[in-house]
Amino acid sequence: MNPALLAINVPFHRASLGEEEVQAVSEVLRSGWLTMGSKTLEFERRFADYVGSRYAIAVSSCTAALHLSLEAIGLEPGDEVLLPTTTFTATAEVVTYLRGRPVFVDIDPLTMNISPGDAKRRISPRTRAMIPVHFAGLPCDMDSLRDLAQAHQLHVVEDAAHALPSAYRGRRIGALSELTAFSFYATKTLTTGEGGMITTDDESHVKRMQVMRLHGISRDAWNRSGGSWDYEVREAGYKYNLTDLQSAIGMAQLAKCDEMNEARRRIAERYSDAFASLPALEVPEILPDRQSSWHLYVLRLRLEQLSIDRKRFIEELAARGVNASVHFIPLHLQPYYQERFGYRPGDFPNAEHEYERCVSLPIYPGMSDDEIRYVITTVSDIVRLRGR
Repeated sequence: MNPALLAINVPFHRASLGEEEVQAVSEVLRSGWLTMGSKTLEFERRFADYVGSRYAIAVSSCTAALHLSLEAIGLEPGDEVLLPTTTFTATAEVVTYLRGRPVFVDIDPLTMNISPGDAKRRISPRTRAMIPVHFAGLPCDMDSLRDLAQAHQLHVVEDAAHALPSAYRGRRIGALSELTAFSFYATKTLTTGEGGMITTDDESHVKRMQVMRLHGISRDAWNRSGGSWDYEVREAGYKYNLTDLQSAIGMAQLAKCDEMNEARRRIAERYSDAFASLPALEVPEILPDRQSSWHLYVLRLRLEQLSIDRKRFIEELAARGVNASVHFIPLHLQPYYQERFGYRPGDFPNAEHEYERCVSLPIYPGMSDDEIRYVITTVSDIVRLRGR
């Protein structure tokens, strides 16, 4: 290893923020209007244009986006919603907010996305919707899922927390399904610190979500700057609005979204070129009809060819200054879902097998050439040292 690289410490993530975001926030601060207002409406319009949907609704998180989407389709107590066990808990917990039942589905071991075949086997008379999750930014097999949904009259709400700006067969994620939920959390491909967006072509959903995201009051009640104090409470809604401060950051980020995605793609390509020749490693596969956002670069270990397990592999990376993570612990292994819904280890063998051997490496637009080379060198050194 090059001695000049020994002192490098590579974080798992570093937000890609610059002077554009600083100036955008400063403009909002000087305006005196900080909460949801004209900047948020402008952000919604620009986002809808970018992904190719008719409408976009800005909210406080992707969790809020998923919750409002399920509320908009009229999910009722006892309704079942199909979703992959390999996802963050937010995907499933929003189903329980409405007293529905999250029905977990195993994954396709190639893509780590929801398996359409396993989803079909788990449909019951109570199944009302499905939530495909575009894991790591690679789109799901949306044609198969759409056919399945149409055959069983299911709503489709995409969890696109990882998937900006991913594309499936030439169309951006966000323009394919009835409803799509995006995340703007600090680690995501576009960040507003916290925040989210819902895209849809359905005007009735838009009207419902505009009311429900702000306490169930009339859609224009946020804008009372003219002195009007009157408003109507139409539903028991939520506090899910996005602020103009956040939206200003979002628009600055959106303007360079393609540029940031290209930077991620180049890093992923360098990783895969370096690791594909190492028998103990399996690099992510990108199918020819899909474009990934590369939110995550998930390397999979062929543990039978290593003398250490995944935990030790990550510890050795950390000891050399490379901070890695794991995405995700399958939800059926979590105590809440076992105690509440009766899930058990062994229920979803593909998800468990892939979880035990996956490692998420650092990938973000601001990675320097030295940092990229250091990650490659460090991973390769550990594999050669710990190989069988």
